[in-house]
Amino acid sequence: MFSKGNLAVICWLWRSMRKLFLLLSLLLSHAAHLEGKKDNQFIWKPGPWGRCTGDCGPGGVQSRALWCFHLEGWTGHLSNCDESNRPPKERSCFRVCDWHSDLFQWEVSDWHHCVLVPSNLGQARPRTAECVTAQHGLQHRAVRCIQKLNRTVVVNEICEHFAPQPPTEQACLIPCPRDCVVSEFSQWSECSRGCQRQLQHRIRAAISPPLYGGSQCPNLTESRACDTPMSCPLGEEEYTFSLKVGPWSKCRLPHLKEISLSGRTVLDFSSDSKERVTFRHQSYKPHHHPKPWDLEIGYQTRQVWCTRSDGRNAVLSLCMQDSFPLTVQSCIMPKDCETTEWSSWSPCSKTCRSESLSPGFRSRSRKVKHVAIGGGKECPELLEKEACIVEELLQPCHRYSWRTSEWKECQVSLLLEQQDPRWHVTGPVCGGGIQTRDVYCAQSIPASTIQKAKEVSRPVKKTLCLGPAPSASQLCNIPCSTDCIVSSWSDWGLCIHENCRDPQGRKGFRMRRRHVLMESTGSAGHCPHLVESIPCEDPMCYRWLVSEGICIPDHGKCGLGHRVLKAICQNDQGEDVSGSLCPASPPPERMACEIPCRMDCVLSEWTEWSSCSQSCSNKNSDGKQTRSRTILALAGEGGKPCPPSQALQEYRSCNDHSCMQLYWETLPWGPCSEDTLVTALNATIGWNGEATCGVGIQTRRVFCVKSHVGQVMTKRCPDSTRPETVRPCLLPCKKDCIVTAFSEWTPCPRSCQPGNATVKQSRYRIIIQEAANGGQECPDTLFEERECEDISLCPMYRWKPQKWSPCILVPESVRQGIMGSSEPCGKGVQTRVVSCISDDNQSAEVMECLKQTNGMPPLVQECAVPCRDDCTFTFWSRFTPCSANCETSRSRRRQLTGKSRKKEKCQDSDLYPLIETELCPCDVFISQPYGNWSDCILPEGRREPQRGFRIQGDGKECGKGVRFRAIACSDKNGRPVDPSHCSSSGYIQEECVIPCPFDCKLSDWSSWGSCSSSCGIGVRIRSKWLKEKPYNGGRPCPRLDLKNQVHEAVPCYSECNQYSWVVEHWSPCKIHNELRSLRCGGGTQSRKIRCMNAADGEGGAVDNSLCNQDEIPPETQSCSLLCPSECVMSEWGPWSKCPQSCDPHSMQRRTRHLLRPPLNSRTCAEDSQVRPCLLNENCFQFQYNLTEWSTCQLSENATCGQGVRTRLLSCVRSDGKPVGVDQCEQRNLEKPQKVSIHCLVECVVNCQLSGWTAWTECSKTCGHGGRMSRTRFIIMPTQGEGRPCPTELTQQKTCPVTPCYSWVLGNWSTCKLEGGDCGEGFQIRSLSCVVHNGSVSDLAISVDDALCGEMPFQDSILKQPCSVPCPGDCHLTEWSEWSTCELTCINGRSFETMGRQSRSRTFIVQSFENQDSCPQQVLETRPCTGGKCYHYTWKASLWNNNERTVWCQRSDGINVTGGCSPQARPAAIRQCNPACRKPFSYCTQGGVCGCEKGYIEIMRSNGFLDYCMKVPGSDDKKADAKNLAGKNRPVNSKIHDIFKGWSLQALDPDGRVKIWVYGVSGGGFLIMIFLVFTSYLLCKKPKPHQSTPPQQKPLTLAYDGDLDM
Repeated sequence: MFSKGNLAVICWLWRSMRKLFLLLSLLLSHAAHLEGKKDNQFIWKPGPWGRCTGDCGPGGVQSRALWCFHLEGWTGHLSNCDESNRPPKERSCFRVCDWHSDLFQWEVSDWHHCVLVPSNLGQARPRTAECVTAQHGLQHRAVRCIQKLNRTVVVNEICEHFAPQPPTEQACLIPCPRDCVVSEFSQWSECSRGCQRQLQHRIRAAISPPLYGGSQCPNLTESRACDTPMSCPLGEEEYTFSLKVGPWSKCRLPHLKEISLSGRTVLDFSSDSKERVTFRHQSYKPHHHPKPWDLEIGYQTRQVWCTRSDGRNAVLSLCMQDSFPLTVQSCIMPKDCETTEWSSWSPCSKTCRSESLSPGFRSRSRKVKHVAIGGGKECPELLEKEACIVEELLQPCHRYSWRTSEWKECQVSLLLEQQDPRWHVTGPVCGGGIQTRDVYCAQSIPASTIQKAKEVSRPVKKTLCLGPAPSASQLCNIPCSTDCIVSSWSDWGLCIHENCRDPQGRKGFRMRRRHVLMESTGSAGHCPHLVESIPCEDPMCYRWLVSEGICIPDHGKCGLGHRVLKAICQNDQGEDVSGSLCPASPPPERMACEIPCRMDCVLSEWTEWSSCSQSCSNKNSDGKQTRSRTILALAGEGGKPCPPSQALQEYRSCNDHSCMQLYWETLPWGPCSEDTLVTALNATIGWNGEATCGVGIQTRRVFCVKSHVGQVMTKRCPDSTRPETVRPCLLPCKKDCIVTAFSEWTPCPRSCQPGNATVKQSRYRIIIQEAANGGQECPDTLFEERECEDISLCPMYRWKPQKWSPCILVPESVRQGIMGSSEPCGKGVQTRVVSCISDDNQSAEVMECLKQTNGMPPLVQECAVPCRDDCTFTFWSRFTPCSANCETSRSRRRQLTGKSRKKEKCQDSDLYPLIETELCPCDVFISQPYGNWSDCILPEGRREPQRGFRIQGDGKECGKGVRFRAIACSDKNGRPVDPSHCSSSGYIQEECVIPCPFDCKLSDWSSWGSCSSSCGIGVRIRSKWLKEKPYNGGRPCPRLDLKNQVHEAVPCYSECNQYSWVVEHWSPCKIHNELRSLRCGGGTQSRKIRCMNAADGEGGAVDNSLCNQDEIPPETQSCSLLCPSECVMSEWGPWSKCPQSCDPHSMQRRTRHLLRPPLNSRTCAEDSQVRPCLLNENCFQFQYNLTEWSTCQLSENATCGQGVRTRLLSCVRSDGKPVGVDQCEQRNLEKPQKVSIHCLVECVVNCQLSGWTAWTECSKTCGHGGRMSRTRFIIMPTQGEGRPCPTELTQQKTCPVTPCYSWVLGNWSTCKLEGGDCGEGFQIRSLSCVVHNGSVSDLAISVDDALCGEMPFQDSILKQPCSVPCPGDCHLTEWSEWSTCELTCINGRSFETMGRQSRSRTFIVQSFENQDSCPQQVLETRPCTGGKCYHYTWKASLWNNNERTVWCQRSDGINVTGGCSPQARPAAIRQCNPACRKPFSYCTQGGVCGCEKGYIEIMRSNGFLDYCMKVPGSDDKKADAKNLAGKNRPVNSKIHDIFKGWSLQALDPDGRVKIWVYGVSGGGFLIMIFLVFTSYLLCKKPKPHQSTPPQQKPLTLAYDGDLDM
């Protein structure tokens, strides 16, 4: 155990050790870290880039993880890695969004050529012999993702977001390898007579090149030695000798030692010396430091030797001629094109990081200091471009987006004018229209500067905005105002006080009301008044309503009695109220009555008062009501008699008030104006959710109107129904005009401008928001223009050539050393200085003139210094003047000078003409129309920039125009000239007409017909009919019926009680009994009925057809007058109500009571009846009925846009009978909600087109075939039944035919050897200026060189080396003709669109000794069009001695070598197997052994020849039949060749007859019987023109029964 002290020491030691251990571990790790960093043991390893997040486009961000790895594979802390090499953790990226699909697309190239699939490792390529028709290959194509706008390439990931990458390779077929195809050999060349050894040759040409790995062409030449009868004796061979000239050496300067200062000439042809002498003209002073670009004149030499016809060289004296070839001549030392140093690189075209992922470009240039001379190296490229990397430090490019102004007002008139050009404003318009807005491109605003939107949203070029621009126009709708729809008037109410709560005075009002069925819409919608009133006397707000009970006798069963009266107090609304409110005391509770006794007269109860005959009282009549009662039973003796007939009816007056009604009339609400009293109620959000600027008030005028009179005093109308005159409203906010800042000034041109035209720059701004509600108005100036300053005019540059120097010859010392001649004459060169000058004669750089001209005037030309023996002439004189006549000619002359006049050779006018003649220029021109007529082009009016929208009617689209046809103008010699010589415009013009489109024309709508139903729901119809059909692309008609009409039907509803039957009281009962004594019994009674309109205040009758004919009341009915002794019962009371469910178990009851008891004890009839409630018999259910929605109904002023679809509500009884809506309302049925909804009638929009663009430049600068075009665009496509867009959106016309002037190279001359017979020389060709109409052909005519401008200065195109073979030389032939165009085909079908044709050159060997020096044969191939498919087949001749000729033939009949399959080649030699070794045997054409003539074959059982046996009497036919020679008589060789593959053998090898012989014999026998029978039938009834049947050739079988065969 440890003591406490020891334990404390131990703990302290442990804590100290732990701290020390931690310190050591930290030191070690730090040391390791330093060691690792020192040895670079740690490297950065980034993870893959994550998804692109953030904004669409280039504003996205990608991130990735970073690790610090030790080389041994474990990760360490990030601080271990070098921070300076840390890879970026984030980078900007292009985030692809769905709308980018309009900006990017895949671009694929055409498929490349099909190439053979490379063979797998270890697998041999299939041999050509195994190819049947074709072999498998692969073809590739380039696929890249591009930006549509500028065709720049971007990364593929963008396009892969929308569509998978198209395949970049596909399988294809390559035809089998095809060998080179060559023609047949020509005939052998002829051998010349003589004894020397000669060669003859024959050649062939290549027809088709080797394709797809086929064999190369065979030798195109064959040579063989001529058959000479004998060899020449030694030394007497006949040879010819030719002077052969070698090629000219390179031009060089003479060395110093070649020019002997002491007069002696030393020749030195070595080229080691570096010292050169520059010869200037004739002085030849040495200049060791020539000026830059001095033309140096040197000399060049060539060798001359004599060659023998067998190719060997001979002594030069054997070839000497009169004139020895020139072996030295002057020349220009070649100098390469000299250019300046490269300029410094231009700045990178990409100065910022943009959304385009393509790199920028930079360029540098150099200028030409001096052009190439004397065959020196031509000028290199003068401009160099390269891509430049965009540094990540660059600022992001400005981003641009489409902006729009607010929509302008909706213009209905645009559409109405389209439909009717004669339309003019007659009132408020509404419905569908077009509204426009300005669309512009502006720099996108960062969120941080959003407050400064007004300053930075200046418009920029529209090309800077990507993606489709927003629409600049759209259809819109101005809501149409509709008036209220109101119900019919109610009945007049009772006379009441104006205010029942405070009744005053004795005057009141009677009122009637109507209610709104459908509210008005729009600002101009109007509602009529809903209350009318009439003043009346003694108003009462509360009245007693009394109901009577039945009469109860006071004593006994009849006599006097009383009725119980029940009184209820009601207000003016018909509601029960307390009786204390009724002003008068309540009526008595009882009322006296009388019950008739047995013999008394019995009367019925009084009927209800009839309806009032008039709704108001006028001067002529008052309203009346009637009621009546009838006699039910006559009185008996002693009974109470019946009253007179007058007492059976009662009358009273009604509706005695005036017909002049009073009502309140209102004017429309005024504008919303500020009110200081309601400023405390200012709001920011209006009732409809729009921002507002406080609450104001609206007022309107209200006045009292008397019908048929007009405005009256206000107090005449009841104040309680006065409409309000003030209401609160929301004040609209003031809107200031908002315009963009001015755009940047359009740039002035940086480069110089030709001529003195003024160049202007402009800027503009756009109204974004129009001023409204008293806001600040828009500025007047939206477009500004000014002239560009400091525009420099482009200087014009031209070449200025100096005079030619004197002719410079070879230095005299060189000439004497080489030629031994000292006369300074012959060919030389002369030079001149050509400088570039400006218009003001200031010198300029060569480059300036090269930019403005085609070439440079020549600096060097050949010249000649005449020798003593040469002919010399004066200069040509001027041409003689021309007269006015076009047929005349002009001439010029020259003369011989000096001693030349006496020389005979100079007198030869063919070699040295002294006069030249040419036709005079003629000013007679011939015009000829060219090309087709242009489209009909309408005259263009003045174009004025207009704001707003351009519709098709703004510009002229039809009518009279002009069409053009170009003319080709030429002079009398047929040379094209400028068309202005023939016509000022270069066109023939002709009037033309574009027919105007005529729209379908319909009549106006007819008025609505009456409702088809007088009660409930019906249909109202209106119609239009066709007036004129459309043509010339006019707006089509809607769908018409058979009568060429279009109908519109809407549901209608007639109040079922609007027209009702009104009946008068029944007349007294007229008894039928003829006995006058009896006045009781059965009879009839009648009444008058009429149809009345409840809405008609006058109460006049209307036509009976307007009332429901099913409910017409009877005009007569049977009746009875009861006799005095009979029982009298009252009329039946109403049936009790059935339950709404019409339960058949429920009963309904009606009752009646006894009015007079019978005289005797007979019982009376029943006093009650019961019946079940049966559906649709005595019990009915009711339901609401809705019609279908109507068509979309528009306002009268609208043609399209927003309308209303309605449906009507009616009430229908369960038996289908329509009843009044009140029947459904009484039963509290659920009423449908919507009876009208908004709808949209599609606007008929004609196609909207932009104006024509300006005419494009001519597609050709001169000549035929040039075209100009202009286009227009569809701004808004056709909608609905609008006028369709025209198909012609592009117009074209032919350009005037201006002459083309071109430099044309002539044909190469023959090879000029300059004095030699063979060897190396030069060919030259001329460069001439020709005029043509666009294509240089044989019709091109030479004109003055000045019309073509400067001649291109290239010696190489005018002069080329050539050679003429010497006798004995091996040389190439001329090119063969181009072969016919051939396509590559498989099984007769074309494999490609372009064919190919070939030509070849081969060598000719003239001496076997020189055949090693022969050049290679040459094959040329070029593509061609219009090729054909050819196939190649083997052909063979007939066998001859078991041999035949086999050759390949093309399908057009040409025999060729190559093309046919070697595997299918037929055999050319035939051999018997086994060989024919028997005596007298030989190999026959059939390839079997046979016997000679006079011998027969004895065959073995296996079919082979055993031996030949001589036939006794070989002239015998029988023996001849067995002899093979006899069997093989001469026959048609072609037929034999056809059937040589098969033959008929009647015998088996063992000599037996084959079975088929018997079959053939039997068949032949049957055929003969059939022929005999047929002949009989034909002969029985002969027919005209009967042809004789051909004779049948009998089949002879040679068989003599010899079984040994």
